[in-house]
Amino acid sequence: MEKIIKLNQKNLAEIAKRISCPTYNRSNIKTGIVHVGIGGFHRAHEAFYTDALLHDDSIKDWGICGVALLEFDTKIYNTLKEQNGLYTLIIKELDGTLTKRVIGSIVECLYAPENPTTVIEKMASPEVKIITLTITEGGYNYNEATRGFDFENPQIHYDLEHPESPKTIFGYLTQALKLRKERGLLGVTIQSCDNIQGNGHMAKKMLLSYVQKAEPELVAWIETNVSFPNSMVDRITPATAALDIEKLKETSGVDDAWPVVCEPFKQWVIEDDFSTDRPAWETVGAQFVEDVVPYEKMKLSLLNAGHTVLGIIGALMGYDTIDESVHNPHINAFLKKYMDIEVTPTLGQLEGVDLESYKQSLLQRFGNINIKDQIDRICSESSAKFPIFVLPTVTTNLKEKGSIDFASLVIAAWAIYSLGKDENGKVLIIKDAMKATLNEKSIAASKYNPEAFLEIETIFGKLKDAPTFVSTYTTAYKNILKNGIEKCVIDLNNKY
Repeated sequence: MEKIIKLNQKNLAEIAKRISCPTYNRSNIKTGIVHVGIGGFHRAHEAFYTDALLHDDSIKDWGICGVALLEFDTKIYNTLKEQNGLYTLIIKELDGTLTKRVIGSIVECLYAPENPTTVIEKMASPEVKIITLTITEGGYNYNEATRGFDFENPQIHYDLEHPESPKTIFGYLTQALKLRKERGLLGVTIQSCDNIQGNGHMAKKMLLSYVQKAEPELVAWIETNVSFPNSMVDRITPATAALDIEKLKETSGVDDAWPVVCEPFKQWVIEDDFSTDRPAWETVGAQFVEDVVPYEKMKLSLLNAGHTVLGIIGALMGYDTIDESVHNPHINAFLKKYMDIEVTPTLGQLEGVDLESYKQSLLQRFGNINIKDQIDRICSESSAKFPIFVLPTVTTNLKEKGSIDFASLVIAAWAIYSLGKDENGKVLIIKDAMKATLNEKSIAASKYNPEAFLEIETIFGKLKDAPTFVSTYTTAYKNILKNGIEKCVIDLNNKY
């Protein structure tokens, strides 16, 4: 067996004899992008595209400074710092082979809780042209009931009272933009890479809501000098397992404390609306368009919602991974019918998209047995995902008098999932900012009042006042308790 080499800049030349590594001189790369949220998805997506771009030796201005925003991010920050920002991307091909590549585009790392001022100064630096975000759907602090910014969040209270040492992205961005304005610097582009329809619009709306209260005199400057392009991002990136780390050591002799695994498919569609310069990501596979909305809606309603469907139903049946769930023929047929009957009619015209082919490709991607995407990861933060991925389809179909049977069954299954056990009595790992509320309402629902779960207005808005939905959901809920989720799935498949 080959000698094990620790991944870092010093050992890069040696590692390059074994796997693909950056050929550009990383010490010559300037930071043009600050990215907040240096988890797996960013490292499989934006950092991957940027690394490909930097292999053009004429490009030196688009290195990434990765910011770990939360105390929870300590481990990833320490890992990347020790590895000089380097990590291995392991692409799990459909045939089971592994394509391995060391990514070098993250040239700086900062840990916000340790030194907020350094992060604010970096965001305000003249060489930084773009601030990108992967802060999860829940990170935008959006209240579904009020359709606005959640000022009740204790961390927002904290940021308003301690502007120099913020905890949230809104506190950081506000202070950095304030410095740019005071110093007479150019504006900046704030680019969301999260799974939210109109993610640029959402970032702008939420930030301006906060700024209006925190620094009202800054609003006009932001409106004039900061752009918020929408984007659609796509690459399935499961959590890295201990086995992935060991396999990398065994097959390549590389000791990487936190590699990233992903599928071969990747997509990035970006609205071409940047305040100043931007990287030529289109030369390495990204697509710049005038309007991202149709692409976003398709992806959120089919891929992201599809993941949620497979996750919630699969979790109740005792499956651990998404591929196990989609290889159950009844769940597979259920998802296909959900996409065809309930989602497709809501999507409108999609120029240049073969929708049937796209839906078929999703089932293949979900079924990649080498990815092993954990169901507890897919179901995490469902309280932020359902309002974005599933409920818009329900709302549209209620308006258009279309089917809501499939979505209602999934929502009822989520209410039962939130009790914390699968149908075999095994405890479910539920990771959700609203876990306590979900559990409380799911217990109330189980006590002969299924509608209690729909009372969480921040998630469901006014859906509890829609009689057709409440009736369909309640029937589905009772049927799951009586017959089990698989029989309900089969019965609904047979109905259509």
